[in-house]
Amino acid sequence: MCLGIPGELVAFGDDPPDLATVDVSGVRRRINIGLLEGEDLRPGDWVLVHVGFALSKISESEAQALLQFLEDMGQAYDDEIAAFRESSP
Repeated sequence: MCLGIPGELVAFGDDPPDLATVDVSGVRRRINIGLLEGEDLRPGDWVLVHVGFALSKISESEAQALLQFLEDMGQAYDDEIAAFRESSP
């Protein structure tokens, strides 16, 4: 199962400029933010992450509600976080 998971933007890169570091439940990975070109993205913003891409910018309250919902799913969420943790940094 592949889920869209909320992640908090923590840093942006210059090379290439369409990559940023996101924190997803304590796991940090570089993701592609190119689909959100034109959005005013800053550290601390939340995005919905799916297969290494930021799909949309979401509010912190949306992110927290979605995280709670996903955590309530139990094993499916645990599996997704484990796959994210094991993916290449």
